[in-house]
Amino acid sequence: MTLRFIGIDPNTGTGESPTVWVDDSKNELVIQGWKPSPDLEAECAAFEAPGHAAGIPDHEAVVRIPARMVPALREACDAAERAELR
Repeated sequence: MTLRFIGIDPNTGTGESPTVWVDDSKNELVIQGWKPSPDLEAECAAFEAPGHAAGIPDHEAVVRIPARMVPALREACDAAERAELR
């Protein structure tokens, strides 16, 4: 795995460290965030939509990141998309 650091929560000095990387070898985003509350995880697990069954598979997780990290997410999405086009 080749992780490329994109950005960290700008408020990281307060003890928070949500982080975004791009895995260049797989063209994937890697996101570190806060664990959800049990209520949020239950709400996500109950969500159903066409093509999306309720539940969270054992190999997946729900994480939270602050909206102030949107610029880092955009940059990571752009980087992953550029890598895929190569």
